[in-house]
Amino acid sequence: MSDGPIGVRGTRWRGPEPSIALPSPTAMAATWDPGLVRRAGNLLAAEARRKGVHVLLAPTINLHRSPLGGRHFECFSEDPLLTGEIGAAYVIGVQEGGVGATVKHFVANDSETDRMTANVVLDQRTLRELYLAPFEHIIEKARPYGVMAAYNSVNGPTMTEHRELLNDVLRGEWGFDGVVVSDWFAARHTTRAAVAGLDVAMPGPATVYGPALAAAVRDGRISEEHVNEHVARVLTLAERVGALGPPAPAVTGEVDGRAVARRMAARSTVLLHDNGVLPLPPEQRIALIGGLAKDPRVMGGGSAQVHPQHAVSPLEGLLAAGAEVTYARGADPSTRFRPAADGFELTATVRDATGRIRAEMPLPDGAIMWHGDMPAELDPADVHSVEISGTFTAPAAGTHRLGIEGAGAFQLTVDGEVLFDDQVPTADITDLAGAIFAPLQHEVAVQLVPGRQITVSLLHTDPPFLNPGFFPAVSFALGHRAPDTVRDPEDLLAEAVEAANQADVAVVVVGTSKDVESEGFDRTSLDPPGRQDELVTRVAAANPNKIVVVNAGAPVPMPWRDDVAAILLTWFPGQEGGHALADLLLGHAEPGGRLPTTWPATLDDCPVTTAAPGDGILHYEDGIRVGYRGWERADTPPAFEFGSGKGYTTWTYEEATRNGDQVTVRVRNSGDRPGREVIQLYLRPETDDPNRPKRWLAGFATAEAAPGASATVVIDVPERSCQIWTDQGWHRPPGAYLIEVSHSLTDTRLTIP
Repeated sequence: MSDGPIGVRGTRWRGPEPSIALPSPTAMAATWDPGLVRRAGNLLAAEARRKGVHVLLAPTINLHRSPLGGRHFECFSEDPLLTGEIGAAYVIGVQEGGVGATVKHFVANDSETDRMTANVVLDQRTLRELYLAPFEHIIEKARPYGVMAAYNSVNGPTMTEHRELLNDVLRGEWGFDGVVVSDWFAARHTTRAAVAGLDVAMPGPATVYGPALAAAVRDGRISEEHVNEHVARVLTLAERVGALGPPAPAVTGEVDGRAVARRMAARSTVLLHDNGVLPLPPEQRIALIGGLAKDPRVMGGGSAQVHPQHAVSPLEGLLAAGAEVTYARGADPSTRFRPAADGFELTATVRDATGRIRAEMPLPDGAIMWHGDMPAELDPADVHSVEISGTFTAPAAGTHRLGIEGAGAFQLTVDGEVLFDDQVPTADITDLAGAIFAPLQHEVAVQLVPGRQITVSLLHTDPPFLNPGFFPAVSFALGHRAPDTVRDPEDLLAEAVEAANQADVAVVVVGTSKDVESEGFDRTSLDPPGRQDELVTRVAAANPNKIVVVNAGAPVPMPWRDDVAAILLTWFPGQEGGHALADLLLGHAEPGGRLPTTWPATLDDCPVTTAAPGDGILHYEDGIRVGYRGWERADTPPAFEFGSGKGYTTWTYEEATRNGDQVTVRVRNSGDRPGREVIQLYLRPETDDPNRPKRWLAGFATAEAAPGASATVVIDVPERSCQIWTDQGWHRPPGAYLIEVSHSLTDTRLTIP
């Protein structure tokens, strides 16, 4: 098994082979393109086979209940149908390649705060219509080989012990015939988990199964026949993925990973606003501004991280496209340093308690991430210290900062001089994953001249998470910050304004950081960190041709949105994001994305403004009023509604007809460029019922056409779209419905009964 969802990490957290890094799941859903997502699944299957992986632990199909959710970027949408359709395409694509997909986290794991202990309390209608719906859709349409049971409880039982939802609903009602695996450390009780239907408890070697399960059989607490059912499902999985013989994938041949990543990054980018400045005319002088323009955030934090060979920045992408660019840093989203890389040549040395060297290996950068298996077949008991050592040649003069990231005892030495020798405490995060993925940092200043080579050593002794009988982890980093990243903030802002004054157009890249979007903790605010909003405001005053690129996996307020010429939302765009952005800015590609989640102006306007439980209970009091279902019942409109987004051409909706459960729509490209349109169908009851949403997504399709040409799409609207969950099961309330053929939630172009 290996983590996804944007790549395949492999059998080690950071192995010798790099991974393709696709755009974030929010970006995948923003394509509204199951065909492209299915192709991405084919690529991930090829990556998995290359790395010796049988099962991909993805996709994540929890809902965007609140924009504060720490793994918002890792989930597809606030809408269960869009989530289900994109998730099904992902699963089909992966399994066509002979690799199992594991949909997660079943169910109601929609936030990170106290996720291992929280009891989510909600009514059955809300559970069925929203949170179970995408799982049901994917089980029916894609037949995934695996489902991951979540940490949290739902209305009492923990999900690894939830007999009603695992056995009665998942297997009984829906006919799921695959394996149920626990989230890591989520299984807590041997017999309750086994009886409830949990097949595999992760991670090993020490779990509630193994010897404990054998003992439960021997003393009669569970039958051998019951265990045989679990064994049969595991063997079925092994057979399906070729572990019992050669796999026979339906998809063969090479998949160009960089091309898929680049196309998806462009196709997922949402053009939220444009006064006509885009695409840029030739030979424009571009001022590219922002820390994220040079050091982009291409993925979210936590188990969704993979390690690509290289991630293309917006600066690299524009320069490679031949654009005339000047760069100014302006402001950064984080004060955290990154692992030492450029100019460093580093090696890791592992020693036991006697000082004997047990392993040496080269490092691609200054990060050590050994989670689970130790490298070089090391026994965790023999790992007393790990040293990162090597040389650094400074490319620029000035004050460089060397950093220590991690928890425990560290000694930092530069050219034989000890600059730090102390304990770094564990971050104040109750979740183990959060403590590992967002550790504390400490740094020291070093004055250097360009071209001078220094020796560097960071010695880490007695790693605190290294437990040989549990899930061993060694995770720390030697960091580095160059002089241009530690200058006076006012000087950086003034430099950005001057660059904007001297250019024809200013492109400012702003967004979030690892500090605020990661597994293990929820966000406490939607505001972009640092002085990025101030940067946008100052540059907008200096240059009216101002384009803002938002590099974030989840919503951020945009108080300056009416003061800029254009806004492009690139999400976390993956390793080819810089090339894709250049394609979009220069008009070589069209921003094809549409919002898969509502974008608020402020947190206070949102239907759900908290993700934290109280006294261990997280009440889903909002019921079905989540996302646009809640926004439409509120008094305040969002900044940008669900489904919205622009392209570089215009579309005329000419005709829509219904024949049974299918709707046929004809549209025409009425602009002067080739383009792509996402046609969205919403059901709206003719008589408004305050206990139901005003409207809801019932289907969608994409159309492409040359200028002046038309395109016709056929969209299924199944009977389930009209039904609600009652005590007697699914039921269609009396009354008629209108089908709204729309560009976005309320931008209705045609209506049919």
